[in-house]
Amino acid sequence: MLRARMCVSALCHRSGTFVLRWVNICRKIACVQSAVGPVRWKTYCSPAPFLTATPTRALIDEPITLEGHHLPPHSPITVRAYMHNEDGDLWEALSHYNTDEMGVVNMTTDESVGGSYVGCEPMGLFWALQPAPGEREGLRLRKKNVETPYSVQLSLLEGHIPVPPSEGSNKEQWQRGEQELAAVTVERWYMAPGVRRIEIRQNGVVGTLFLPPGPGPFPAMVDLWGMGGGLIEYRSALFASRGFASLSLAYFGHKDIPGPLNTINAAFQFLQDHPQVCGDRLGIIGLSFGVYLALRIATQIGVNPRCVIGVNGPIGSINKLSDSDGQTESFEGDQKHWSYDEQGYVSFREVSMPNNIPPENKAKVENLCCPLLYIVGEDDLSCAAIENADEIEKKLKDAGRSHLFTRLSYLGAGHLIEPPYTPNARSSMWTTRPKKLITLWGGHLAPHAAAQEDAWKRTLEFMERHLRG
Repeated sequence: MLRARMCVSALCHRSGTFVLRWVNICRKIACVQSAVGPVRWKTYCSPAPFLTATPTRALIDEPITLEGHHLPPHSPITVRAYMHNEDGDLWEALSHYNTDEMGVVNMTTDESVGGSYVGCEPMGLFWALQPAPGEREGLRLRKKNVETPYSVQLSLLEGHIPVPPSEGSNKEQWQRGEQELAAVTVERWYMAPGVRRIEIRQNGVVGTLFLPPGPGPFPAMVDLWGMGGGLIEYRSALFASRGFASLSLAYFGHKDIPGPLNTINAAFQFLQDHPQVCGDRLGIIGLSFGVYLALRIATQIGVNPRCVIGVNGPIGSINKLSDSDGQTESFEGDQKHWSYDEQGYVSFREVSMPNNIPPENKAKVENLCCPLLYIVGEDDLSCAAIENADEIEKKLKDAGRSHLFTRLSYLGAGHLIEPPYTPNARSSMWTTRPKKLITLWGGHLAPHAAAQEDAWKRTLEFMERHLRG
């Protein structure tokens, strides 16, 4: 009982001491209030940094606005983009910014001061993506499954993180010690909602037809790629997302194909007979060797496309292309015009020089009856695009048809001028058998990106004018 009374007494004594101290504090606050006015209590909890992307889901050719908020004012910030391709390879890009007095960075209006690119480049983090150190050699970013998006992770990092060296570095090493402040994920699509993808395997046609949403009928494109062969779908998917039916066509490098010319003729017939296609509003586009085939088909009697688009391709082929069965000799059979740089990478540029192509193997472009849009990358290391454009233009002028020819020429752009905001590969793996061979495409990142953006816009305008007008 005595111990309990002593505890209560001690507790009362301590409580009284606390009350006296609190009364003294209140008296001091009252004195301050009488001297300087009311005292305002302030908290020091600031909002967490965040990164916004608008929109978070978009087509590959649509720009995205990126903004970081609630960052330290006037501070260095790194914005990182990274993604994995369908084979699991890591691609990444970095840009360095400085926040303003409000702690905001806007990638649409602010300039990058370092990293993978410099200057005001709203979509730089997308077109500057490159394979991370330690990834496989000779990579090129090409979408295989167009029914799924690329998922790109974007994050804000504290400080200016250096770009990792391209060689001699582990791909995860540069990330150590970094502090991620905020992050967001965006999806980049080639297929818009409602676009239909239809595999075609009939009458010698091996391809994929993409139809825009709605009943149609739609104007249509035949889509040809280069000597790599196979079936490449992503450009056609994007055409359909922009309102044009498109048939991505395999013309060699695929089983059950009768030969390039017969295959393309069958493709035109297929589109003319399709109930959801305007059979009299067909065009054709080719990249690289596909340009030659597009020109051959367009100058044939009875095909009559509304327009032709060529991207960095030749007027002819050093190998004979048979008119009877459509077959062609092996491209790799004659290598006398191949050239190699100091790394052993091969260039096919001399193969396509007009002076090296036999006259009988050239398309008779003087017979062309429809508009031709020819796109040139002036740093093309795979095709003599400038020289071929010059020859095509001269032949049309001599035939009194120069009004049919439009040339778009881009300084610093390489061979692979594709849909915008996608990264360029200056070189990539050509084949691994019988030995590994990397080919040169050319193009520097920033000017090539500018070329892709402008060329795509002009391509869609050209198609709109001649397929719908």
